Amino acid sequence: MFSRLREDIRSVFDRDPAARNAWEVMTCYPGVHAVMLHRMAHWLWQRQFRWLGRMVSHLARFLTGIEIHPGATIGRRFFIDHGMGVVIGETAVIGDDVTLYHGVTLGGTSWNKGRRHPTIENGVVIGAGAKVLGPITVGARSKVGSNAVVVKNVPPGTTAVGNPARIIDTEQAQKREEKAGQMGFSAYALASNQDDPLAKAIHGLLDHAVETDRRLEALCKKLEANGVCVEDELATADKFDPQYLSKIVD
Repeated sequence: MFSRLREDIRSVFDRDPAARNAWEVMTCYPGVHAVMLHRMAHWLWQRQFRWLGRMVSHLARFLTGIEIHPGATIGRRFFIDHGMGVVIGETAVIGDDVTLYHGVTLGGTSWNKGRRHPTIENGVVIGAGAKVLGPITVGARSKVGSNAVVVKNVPPGTTAVGNPARIIDTEQAQKREEKAGQMGFSAYALASNQDDPLAKAIHGLLDHAVETDRRLEALCKKLEANGVCVEDELATADKFDPQYLSKIVD
């Protein structure tokens, strides 16, 4: 129990730059409280103390604003950031190192008994307000953008955005995602065909950065082929400020 709690606290520091110390995480993070109480409720649920498990879950919802059914299966280092409005259904299965943001629903699309909620594999990130519905699988290390509505399986390592969700799989989109990650910022919640001018501006910046890198790389190769050493000159060339890009979309 205590080893799991230590893992949960470490995972908060890994994924939330606002976390300052363990005491603050223990006392002021509703996502941590919700997971702790869910483990107790799930333990009771598995031992057929169903009413008591539901009561613990109900108390957790009252205290944290996060509703996790005691029957849901949750892996290690699960982190819910902010957390208000998160709903996780009874037959949901969540792997290790998964991150959810506020307003996420892992819900069902049927009133039938049996499996009716999603399976979220290891390392998945689900953005604020996203709805993942039905007995589908979100593959390992994939991302679900903010406010996406996912009703079909998401392949591992991909990004799903929009309503209904679609997979970003174009070469340009993948290059954009890689560049965003290098800069310390990922625009995974935005899609290039949205009308939001801010989204288009961010994509324009990332596309320009990708093209600039390509041209610089080609130029360096030609210079080196002619015996010109360029490593020292370019060592401090990349001074992009990812904090500024993050700030303008807050």
